[in-house]
Amino acid sequence: MSIKKRLLHSLGAVEEHYYAGDYIFREDGTPQFYYQIVDGEVKLNNYSKEGKEFIQNILSKHACFGEAMLFLEKPYPVNAVALTNCTVLKICRAKFMDLIDMYPQITLDICAALSEKTYNKFVLMRKIAHKNAIERLTEIMDILKEPQENRDKFSYEIPHTRQQLASLTGLCVETAIRAIKKMEENKVVIIKNRKIFY
Repeated sequence: MSIKKRLLHSLGAVEEHYYAGDYIFREDGTPQFYYQIVDGEVKLNNYSKEGKEFIQNILSKHACFGEAMLFLEKPYPVNAVALTNCTVLKICRAKFMDLIDMYPQITLDICAALSEKTYNKFVLMRKIAHKNAIERLTEIMDILKEPQENRDKFSYEIPHTRQQLASLTGLCVETAIRAIKKMEENKVVIIKNRKIFY
């Protein structure tokens, strides 16, 4: 879901540029802005007490994030970190609330997008909760490939690193690497120039 840039700019939205690794907001921070990606990728993550990263989501161009907390007025439960150099449009909470008052359809679009995110998260958690590494990785690759028009075998280049796939599925990177090797041996994926094709 995305709101037209022109509309956001008309209400005072600004574009901010982030380098890979920059924090856009931090876990437990106070929600103050609606964010929408113009270019690049952003990851939403947490860290365990032991320092293990768990990636909740990876978002790209046109995706919005942090919007649910604007309605709840609760601290962020995740960090938002630039995964690549990126440009993000942001508008303050008060102006965002004015926007949805003026355009009720936007509220419905946001509800639909939040419902979709929640549904996908439940489906993913159900599918990977009790499965082995290969089954977990296969599930996440299925979810990533599902929106693509070309569903042929090996037609989809997985856009994430092995570390990111591990963090998305709750695996350690060594386990993910071994599982991906086994998937290659079993002709579930092919690897070209270190890129994974599913």
